[in-house]
Amino acid sequence: MNDHPYVGLWVTDDGQVRHELLNHGRYDEGRGNLRSAYRGRYRVEGTHIEYQDDTGFTADGDFVDLDTLHHAGMILRRQRG
Repeated sequence: MNDHPYVGLWVTDDGQVRHELLNHGRYDEGRGNLRSAYRGRYRVEGTHIEYQDDTGFTADGDFVDLDTLHHAGMILRRQRG
C-alpha cells in the first residue's frame, strides 16, 4: 500500500482522461470510450507522481493540492463519491 493521500479517481474536466490510482501502486488510465487505455505502476514522492506504463513509457505530474493533478499539460481533478 502507498503512503500518500492521492489514491482514487482523477478526471479531466471534459471527462476524456481518467486516472485511477490504486492503493497497491498500480494505475489504470481511461481515454475517451476506452476504460483501460494504459495500465502500469506509479510512485508518489511528496507531491510529485511518476508513472511507468506496462510497455515501459514514463510520464510524471504534480499534485498542486489534494484535489488537483497537473499531468502532461492536462489538469485532472479528484472525483469524490
